[in-house]
Formats: sequence, C-alpha cells, structure tokens
Amino acid sequence: MDAPTLPPWEVYRALSPSEKAARLRGTDGRPYHVLFAQQFDRPFLDRLCELATRTRRIAKTKGGRLFLQSLLADRRAMLYFAQPSTRTFLSFYAACQILGLHPAEVRDTQTSSELKGESPEDSVRTFSSYFDLIIMRHPEGGFAERIAWLLSTTERAVPVINAGSGKDEHPTQALLDVYTLQRSFETRGGIEGKTVAFVGDLRRGRTVRSLAQVLSLYPGVRILFVAPPRLQIGQDILECLTAAGVPYELTEDFDAAVATADAVYMTRIQDEWDAPGERTAGEADRFAFGVRHLSILRPDAILMHPLPRRQEIAVEVDRDPRAMYWRQVRNGMWIRVALILTMFAREAEVHQYYDDLVR
Repeated sequence: MDAPTLPPWEVYRALSPSEKAARLRGTDGRPYHVLFAQQFDRPFLDRLCELATRTRRIAKTKGGRLFLQSLLADRRAMLYFAQPSTRTFLSFYAACQILGLHPAEVRDTQTSSELKGESPEDSVRTFSSYFDLIIMRHPEGGFAERIAWLLSTTERAVPVINAGSGKDEHPTQALLDVYTLQRSFETRGGIEGKTVAFVGDLRRGRTVRSLAQVLSLYPGVRILFVAPPRLQIGQDILECLTAAGVPYELTEDFDAAVATADAVYMTRIQDEWDAPGERTAGEADRFAFGVRHLSILRPDAILMHPLPRRQEIAVEVDRDPRAMYWRQVRNGMWIRVALILTMFAREAEVHQYYDDLVR
C-alpha cells in the first residue's frame, strides 16, 4: 500500500491523537505506521485478536507453518532497538520468522555509525533503503513518531512499528495485553464490564499508559490505579479516561484492589528513568503480590505483568493457574504476527487457509 501523505512536521505534531491516527492510515485504510494506542479502534482489535488465534492454530501443523512462512518471504524487516529489550525484541524477531520475513537487527548503537557521529535519523533512513519494515525501540519519547513522519516524506517510505518510545507509548504491548484479557475472559462475556487494577510504577509505565487508553474502548470497564503518590498515573491519562466516560479510582489500598479486580496488572519500579538525585527503588515494595494474596484474589480473576519483574510477584505465585504473565509472553508473538500480516494486507489468505482447514 502507498504511504500516507503527511503535512509539514510542525503542522502534524500539533494535531490531536485522533487526527494523527486518521492521517497515519494508508491508501487502503489500514494503519501504515503503528505508533500509539489511540490508533486502535474496537473493530480493529477484534479483527486482530481473531487473526492471531487463527494463525496460531494454523501453525500447529507442519503444512500450516510452511504456509505462514510463504506469506512474506519476499520482504525484509529491520529491528532497530536502541534500548534494552528481551520479550519485545524476541517476539518481533520470532513473528518475522513465522511469516518468512527476513529480519536483521541493530541492538547496540555503539556498533553502528552512530558511534561515528551519525544521527539516529540518518541511521534509520539508511535502514529504509534496505528493508520493507522498521520495528524500533528508542529511549526518546516521540522518536518513533518523528521517524515515521520523516520516512513518509521521502521517496522510499516504509512502515514503522513503535516497539517502545521513552516513557510514553508501547502500543504493541497494549495489543498483547488486550489479547490476553480477551482469551482469559472469553467464557465470561469478554473484557466488557471488568475491573482492571494497575499496580506499581504507573507514572513511567508506558505499558500501563497504552493499555489504559485501549481499555476505554470496552464498555463498562472500571480501572483502579494502585501506586504511591509519587508514582501515580499521569493526569493526561486520567483526562483521556474522563473524556471516554471510563470510571477510575486512585488508591494505595493494594489488598482491597486485589480483592475487587478481575485482572491485576503488576509492574516494576522503572528506576532507569530516575532523575539525577532521585531514588524510587523500593518505593512500591508494599504493593508486592505474595503467596498470601492468592487467597485474596478472586477465583476467576487473573494476574498479569508485562515483565521483566523484580520482587513485585513472588516466584511461588507462578504455579497458580491465574498467573497469566507467561501466557502474555507467548501471546505477544502471535498478536505481532497478526499485526504484521495486517499491515502488509495478507490476512485474507490466512482466513481462507483457516476456513479450508476446519471445513
């Protein structure tokens, strides 16, 4: 598909998220770049989750795996990760392999020409000369969006997927979290009407920021933000939820939140973002989920974590069937498979293969 035509940067950056989302679609209406959670609407999420489930079922047979590997065998992807990552990087890398999409990587900018003084913008534009998709993580907030705008205004535009941008956005983590919630509650009426408790470092948790915005698309959802005041969720997210009519509560009562929630979403202290002289390590220790909380957690509730974890969930909890964080890891690979398929307009072939398979 053709890249979207974007206005000058100063005009584009002043647009609202919904206006940007409309501009970031390709000529066929699909998302050309995936940069922030506000790009997703409910029909898109439903289609993506169904596609993820179908591809993972197709992949259960050798013939199905070979079919999937043929879909994007003519394409190449660059994984540009200028910030440490395990799950996001490997799940994208594995997703590319599942689809036959040839991946390359830059994970340490000290091994690239950036060490010689090349700007990150020039580095990424170089990648666009060789690859058909750029998947990137960068510590600078808004960098992926700036790169997407830059590439859309060049003679060889390629799509960009934001795999984590500063403290602001992690849109594909929100996708895998929604997919995990949907699969967990598929016999209980779905995500609608559920109470989700976010716990820990919410001020700097880009996974929380992205997922909270996406949850506003599900009627009846209620959100609890459980954190010490210094690490509580930002006002911009609260304003977004208020505008969408989503009820929320800010609290420090961890046990009460665990007892009330359908899903408890734990996070670690992100002290890599501490300002000079600031020390946040240990600030949310009293919100750690221990063995005793298993008796407080509702029998039909689930426990989530974007990982990596420190001590905020006891290892002994892993054996409980309500612990979903290891399933989240695998779900991340499949939802990213579905996203890449959608961006390259290959989902119709998957649906046809699946329908023939179950016929």
